[in-house]
Amino acid sequence: MTTLTLTPGAVTLDHLATVYWDEASVRLDPACRPDIERAHACIARAVAGTDAVYGVNTGFGKLASVQIASEDTATLQRNLILSHCCGVGPAIPRRHARLLMALKLLSLGRGASGVRLEVVDLIEAMLDKGVTPVIPAQGSVGASGDLAPLAHMAAAMMGHGEAEFGGKVMPGADALAAAGLTPVELGPKEGLALINGTQFSTAFALAGLFGAWRGAHSALVTSALSTDAIMGSTAPLQPEIHELRGHAGQIEAGETMRALLDGSEIRESHVDGDARVQDPYCIRCQPQVTGAAMDVLRMAARTLEIEANAATDNPLVLVGADLIVSGGNFHAEPVGFAADMIALAVAEIGAIAQRRIALIVDPVLSFNLPPFLTPKPGLNSGYMIAEVTTAALMSENKHLANPCVTDSTPTSANQEDHVSMAAHGARRLGQMLENLNRILGVELLCAAQGIDFRAPLATSEPLQRVVARVRESVETLGDDRYMAPDLELAATLIESGAIADVAGISMPELRT
Repeated sequence: MTTLTLTPGAVTLDHLATVYWDEASVRLDPACRPDIERAHACIARAVAGTDAVYGVNTGFGKLASVQIASEDTATLQRNLILSHCCGVGPAIPRRHARLLMALKLLSLGRGASGVRLEVVDLIEAMLDKGVTPVIPAQGSVGASGDLAPLAHMAAAMMGHGEAEFGGKVMPGADALAAAGLTPVELGPKEGLALINGTQFSTAFALAGLFGAWRGAHSALVTSALSTDAIMGSTAPLQPEIHELRGHAGQIEAGETMRALLDGSEIRESHVDGDARVQDPYCIRCQPQVTGAAMDVLRMAARTLEIEANAATDNPLVLVGADLIVSGGNFHAEPVGFAADMIALAVAEIGAIAQRRIALIVDPVLSFNLPPFLTPKPGLNSGYMIAEVTTAALMSENKHLANPCVTDSTPTSANQEDHVSMAAHGARRLGQMLENLNRILGVELLCAAQGIDFRAPLATSEPLQRVVARVRESVETLGDDRYMAPDLELAATLIESGAIADVAGISMPELRT
């Protein structure tokens, strides 16, 4: 298993993608350990003093005015974690939970949370040994931190709750013991440091971002294949068109599609004498739409990279000023906005792809392809209902793309009276990506079928490789057959990035 050494404040999207896709282990750069210790020393001085310091020797939220005796500060943290374990719903995927833990390490590593090194060491060890807390998916409103889900993470560290180890779910204490680890007894402020923060929301937003970027890459390939299948024009891909507008994503999308279609015999066969003057927008405006989505994803990426490196608990220990100050870095508004942006991009990539599918199966618009791409229309329905399925998925994504960040509601007796809703705003991206991958999977099948019908004319070499990869998994559709497995296999090719990889083109970078 890969182990990454990460420097808090300097971690990149590439690092985070490796943690997510490869489930890499994480260790903090040893250079950050002195700052962690200095912040903890500030907390220790506060515990020994008489001044009220929020979350150190006081209650929480509306109970902040209740001062806690020094001998009860450890009990305060234990009670905090157990009382906040109010998550409901299914457990989040292991990959997301591990990314969440890595993000929490980065936040603690900024040296502003006041925890002991033992807390950091345990998170590192759990990632290394494969002890993954069972974290319910629902319960956070994305302000005052992702309290409920992060409490379930902290509970497993304490030997409570549940964790997965060796492929089995068991009590947290048993999982730690099986891995040779010892539960932590939380000291002053440590429970609050673990559950105050945006790591749940950020982990899901990053997962959505990484999946959406893969989807955008795959959409460039499927859209090029669809263009050749319906004998569309490549004139709208002229670089000067996109340079005159200037948007980076549009320029890159046009360049990528040009490379994919270069050398196509199908295209060369209708350069001259084609009676059609313009293709429908879903063909002609692909760089403008998918490129714009790529630009939006990059904007979200910048926000999430900053957030991943941030200290987001409360209060924060300002070592240089020797202050412990209550603030609002736990409010996940930036993450909520980023998640809504990703949702819009995902919905639009799928929406224009669905229109391409509708075009390919329509004999009026597909330039002489058979109805619904079946050699025996009437007796067979071909891809008729596959297209209907993509219409359903497209519509579902449109509904899911409605903004979540604007849907605040007061909580905690009006102490926390504006919240971000970033948690479910980010979590809904998973369903949207499943829908997108299935839409693009159906487009892949339809476009490959269309290319088959153009024989003996051949598409370009990159797209020939794509069709060959499709045919390794899904045979050309002749007579009607049970279709559901074909659709799932195609969606898997999209989700895995295999189609973009086999095309062999240079894809744009996520970072600007």
